[in-house]
Parts: sequence; C-alpha cells; structure tokens
Amino acid sequence: FTISHLRFGDNPIQSTYQLIEADYIACHHPAYVDKYDVLKGIKKGGIFVLNCPYTEAMLEDKLPSEMKRKIALNEVKFYIIDAHGLAKKVGLGQRINMVMQTAFFKLAKVLPIDQAITLLKNAIEKTYARKGADVVDMNKKVVDMAANELKEIKYPSSWKDIPLVKKEIDTSRPEFIRDIADVMEAQEGDRLPVSKFKPGGIFPMGTAAYEKRGLASEASTWIESNCIQCNQCSFVCPHAAIRPFLLTDEEVKKAPEGLKVIKPFGAKMEGLNYCIAITPLDCTGCKNCVIVCPATKGKALAMKPIEEVKEKDAKIWDYLMTIPTRSGAMNKFTLKGSQFEKPLLEFSGACAGCGETPYVKLATQLFGDRMIIANATGCSSIWGGSAPSMVYTTNDKGYGPAWANSLFEDNAEFGFGIYLGQRYRRERVQSLIQKALKENVSNELKELFTNWIENFDNGEMSADLYEKINPILEKEKDKTQNLKNIYIAKDLIVKPAIWIVGGDGWAYDIGYGGLDHVLALGEDVNILVVDTELYSNTGMQSSKATPMGSLAKFAASGKRTQKKDLGLMAMVYGNVYVASISMGSDKNGALKAMREAESFKGPSLVIAYAPCIGHGLKGGLAGSQNEEDEAVKSGYWFTYRFDPRLKEQNKNPFILDCKEPVMDIDSFISKQMRYEYLKKKHPDIADALFKNLKEGLKEKLKLYQSMAQKKES
Repeated sequence: FTISHLRFGDNPIQSTYQLIEADYIACHHPAYVDKYDVLKGIKKGGIFVLNCPYTEAMLEDKLPSEMKRKIALNEVKFYIIDAHGLAKKVGLGQRINMVMQTAFFKLAKVLPIDQAITLLKNAIEKTYARKGADVVDMNKKVVDMAANELKEIKYPSSWKDIPLVKKEIDTSRPEFIRDIADVMEAQEGDRLPVSKFKPGGIFPMGTAAYEKRGLASEASTWIESNCIQCNQCSFVCPHAAIRPFLLTDEEVKKAPEGLKVIKPFGAKMEGLNYCIAITPLDCTGCKNCVIVCPATKGKALAMKPIEEVKEKDAKIWDYLMTIPTRSGAMNKFTLKGSQFEKPLLEFSGACAGCGETPYVKLATQLFGDRMIIANATGCSSIWGGSAPSMVYTTNDKGYGPAWANSLFEDNAEFGFGIYLGQRYRRERVQSLIQKALKENVSNELKELFTNWIENFDNGEMSADLYEKINPILEKEKDKTQNLKNIYIAKDLIVKPAIWIVGGDGWAYDIGYGGLDHVLALGEDVNILVVDTELYSNTGMQSSKATPMGSLAKFAASGKRTQKKDLGLMAMVYGNVYVASISMGSDKNGALKAMREAESFKGPSLVIAYAPCIGHGLKGGLAGSQNEEDEAVKSGYWFTYRFDPRLKEQNKNPFILDCKEPVMDIDSFISKQMRYEYLKKKHPDIADALFKNLKEGLKEKLKLYQSMAQKKES
C-alpha cells in the first residue's frame, strides 16, 4: 500500500511535508476502502475516484458506512471507474496506471483534457518504447477509453445520517496482530508506543496470514473432475495461495458448503479425501497454477472474477486451516509429497508470478522446521521481512524458520557467523550428552543419546530423535544437573539447516568476496542464489550475472561482457556442492538438488534461475515457469549438479542434467523486452552482441559436456 502526495500550483511549491487537505483523492484498489481511511483530509467539495468493478447499485453494500457518511458530509464529487476491467480489455493485465492518470487529468482540470491526453501519449511513447510497439499501442488505447468510462455517482442525502458502526475487535486474532500489526497495516504505526514492542525488535512468525490483502481481480478455482493430483499447481505458486489437502470423512462432513473432494491416489491415503483449495484473498491472480496444470482432459484450474469466489472460497480456506497437516502421507522429498508439507513461507508481498519465492518456499517445505535463514538485502529481504508482515511461519508443532537480515554486502559472513555459533553450542550439548551416558539415566534415554551422537550431523535423523528424546528428558531432567543443562539447551539436539539466501547482485557482485571466502572455508553451510540476472530490488541495474546483449541500467546499449560463471568458479575448489537449477524446466531436479545440497557435509551453492518483471516478458510473469523451461530448452541456462561425494565412489562428480538444446536462443530472447528493445533500437549492435552471446553459450555447453564425460580414475 503506497500513498502518493502531489501538489500543483502556479507558483513554486516550497512545502516539504505531506498533504493535510486534498482536493482530489483516488483509490486504486477496492480492497483498500475497508482497510484504510482513504478519505482522510479530503476538502469540502473535493473529488474522489474509486477504481472498482461495482455497479452504482452495488456501492450501497460494498462501501463502509464511515466512508459513505464522509462522502455525503463533505459534499464530495464521487466517481467510479473499472480500471482493471479496461486494462484487461486492451491486454494490459493488471496495469492500470494510465487509466487512473487519465481520470485525474479529466477531473482535476490542471490542464485542458485534450492537451493532457496528447502529453500522456507522448510520455507513453518515451516510457514504453523499449517494451515494444504493442505495449505502446495498448496504453494509448486505454487512455482514449478511460476518459469516457468515468461514472459520477449521485449518492442519496441519507448517507449523511448513516449511523457509524463501531468496528468489533476480533479477539480470536493474536494480541500482536490486534495491538501492533493491524495498527501498522492501517498506516497508523506512528501512534504506537515503544512499550508495545518486544525488546530486541523480535517479531512473531506468520503475521502475513492475517493481512488478507484481496488484491487480485480474479483468482483460480479447482475443477475436480479434471484433476490428476500432481500437485504442480501448489509447487509453483509464488504466494502459497493454492495447496492440496487431505481430509477424513468426518472432516468433510463438517466442512462449509461448496467444498469438493475426490478420492486420493496412494496406498497410505486410504480413508482420506483429496482437494485443492485456493485462498482468494491471498491469491495475486498471476495464473501460474493454471498455466502449469498438465491435466489431460482439460485444465483442472480456471480463473474466475474475485467477487464470484471470494466469500465461498475464503470460508473453505479458513476451515481447512483448522485441520491437521497430513505430511506423512507421502515422502516429502518427492514433487507431490513435498506439497502435503505446509509451506513455511506464505502470502508474501512479492510481485504476482515472482520467480524467486517458489524456490525459497520449497526449501521451507523440505527443511523449514529446522531452518535458519540469513537473508541478503534485496528483493528476498523485502518480500521476506517487511514489518509487520512476517511471511515465514510455523507448522502444527510450532516449528519454523528463524530469519534475519543484516546488510547487502555481508550476508555470507553473517550466515557463516550464525553457523559457527550454532556449531559451537551444539558441540557443547554433544559433550554434555557424552557425559550423561556415564551417569544415572534410563537405558531408553541412553540408547537414544547414543543414536543421536552417531547421527549428530544428520538433520532429518536428529529432528526425529528429538521428538523421542524430549518427553523422556522432561521426566528425567531433575536426576542430575547435567541432564538439566541438556534440557535447557534441548533445541540444539536438532541439527539446524543453515541457508544463506540472496540475489545475484549480492552473490555475483557486492557480496562475492564474502561468499567466496565462506565457500573456501569448507564448513557445512548452504547458499541459495535466486538469479534474476540483474539488481531487481534497486531498479533493474546490470550485475555480473546479466548476460551479454541484455538491457539494464548501466548497460543501456546492451551488456558488453559475458555472464560470470559463478557455479564453475565454485567447482574449482573441488569440495563444494554446486547445482544450477530451473524449476520450470525440471521440478524434480530442483527438489533433488536442494536435498543433496542440504545433506552434503560441506559448503553448498545452489543457483536458481528466477524470472523477474525486469525481463519484460511478453505476457508478464504469468509465463515465469514457461520462461524457466524455455531457458533450458534453448541452451540459455544449463542445469547441472557437482557432488564431491561421487569422487569417493570413483564416479564423475559433475552431472549435466540438461539435454542438447531443442529450441533456438533467438526465439527465447525475443519474448523478453530486455533483449527485444535493443534489436529494435540498435539492430547492428544487437546482432553483434547476440551473436557473441550465442557463441559464448555454445562454448559453455561444450565445456560442461566435456566435464560430464570425464571419467574418474
């Protein structure tokens, strides 16, 4: 939620503070009217424009009483426009900026409307030329349409006398949400006293689940008769807004009206029912789930207007949140099985269709109950930890990732410091347990302690043993001071999965020195690089991950050097696990690489191809999974794994997972404006750079193929 303050006048404006009174207010999303005091400060007789899909008759029910009263008492000139409907009609998807700007110039009259439209169209040509002629034409078309689509609402005078309904406090919401998060979300955080906050700036997990932003104009719905139960829709969802559930017959009977279930496949699922559910108020409408659905009889998912589905589907989702997670129904290290694990990253503020979040979400489903994340500043820290919205959450047992962010440039060192602290503390517990084996403890506990020492570095096994040790330790802790000390530090029985996460701006550029240093130390840390091939968060600047010929800030006429091969540089050490993955190309391969990386007793580096809005995909990020697939098919991105453990078996440690390209690189990059605009603007430069790009990629493939064919002696 962003509030923009704008002043116009005949004289120079000296004011350096926000507006106190406004002649014109526009609300760009209907979901905001229930969450914020949108009309705060509107002048008597001021103009209010609401973007919404409602008819005049629907406004009576859709607008809150306080807003209707304020409109009438201030004699506000009230207009509505269906900006999202117009944008969709011309092919602009969710992009409504030109619609709302046209509405402003039509009503505010700071310029004659004809002059304003001419200037808007000139700005469109200048701003969007690099996105292609079709984008320019669509924006011009929507400007012409918008001027005639504004509708003035003649509201009844009775709105003045509408009684104000006091908002009831939902006591079922946690205290932190009621007292802090809700206040901050309402943009009133400046009235919170310091005493409300926990010392040290600690925020609880899972607060994003209470936001229910309702930003999508349409959300996906499940067509159960077509579903093949592959769970791919859930696997790729950037916001964890669509998930599979397993219910008992009794739970189905108690469910709200409208819940649809089918019989699940699998021996362990006998007596259960399967369903796919969507949370419409958390869905961003990106369509990734619909596009990726491989159902053969027709898609098992379809997009529907949010107004048609939100009430029914939200009730179903709320109910499903109360049933237990049945994660044991399948092996979680399979594509389908992983999705029965609760994603411990949910409902982030990332872009609709984001290419980064599916990778991190998957990691939380595999290791999240014992995960510690050191997050580099960048997109992943913004969608990952914007107060008060905490997107990392906990499972049914209360376990979940611990998350922290230091700076942009020191994340590898920061994560390594967390690892060292955990290691030294666990080694202390190990020595206490070794001492306990010689003390007066039960044979059962002694056997579990012995088993734990043997599996000290096994993450999954240590977590399982903790569940068995904890209840016995609870009973016996008072036998000796040593057992009491073990009990106090019992959380360290579980080996944490340390993941150092960041983008290519951090890993390839600003933080590379630290990353290289941590890899060279040979310690057991995992590094995940979500590679968007540019500085996404700071404004699409070129990084050393930006390929030759790609447009970005600081490379306005095309990047002149080849992409840095971070994976190959890490492989030179010989003792680093390295993987290059692309989820849309090989979902099982991405999962396998993450599992291998975490189980490797040494440094691991996983580099994941992540499409971004900065790529300028034609059709937007609805096609992010397709871009990941075509990147590999065209030989633009290579998937591989380098596992030093294979050398111990006299096997080649390098496995090239991708096949020979079956698609031309030109057809792949032509779908992205970061390449296409250069071709249109400077065709000679583009031809030369694209030729070098393709030659460089062919040479890299030959190198990888020769590495894969090498035999170990």
